[in-house]
Amino acid sequence: MSQKNLTNNSSADGEEICPVQKFLKALSGKLKLEIFILASQSTLRFSSLLRDIEGSNKQSLSIALRELEEMNLLERVVIRQKPLHVEYNLTKKGKALIPVFQQLEGLI
Repeated sequence: MSQKNLTNNSSADGEEICPVQKFLKALSGKLKLEIFILASQSTLRFSSLLRDIEGSNKQSLSIALRELEEMNLLERVVIRQKPLHVEYNLTKKGKALIPVFQQLEGLI
């Protein structure tokens, strides 16, 4: 892959940004990587995430989940059974990234 293919976006200071770098920066936010890893293992619920992720709070968790939804990595599903609740699952795009993260894990 040529360097031109890897650097096609410009940053605020005029430097070229690699799409991979941009993606990793987006995932580096508070809690997002932990949420992604947990979502790759099973369906998630908000209350269980609050318990399972050390240092999380309602506000930071809500923001991270929303950002992962905006990146089309997570989908939010409202379950209309009593009690009404919300579940989060990886999207097709999110599932496609699992092998990439497994490869990265193997390098460390």
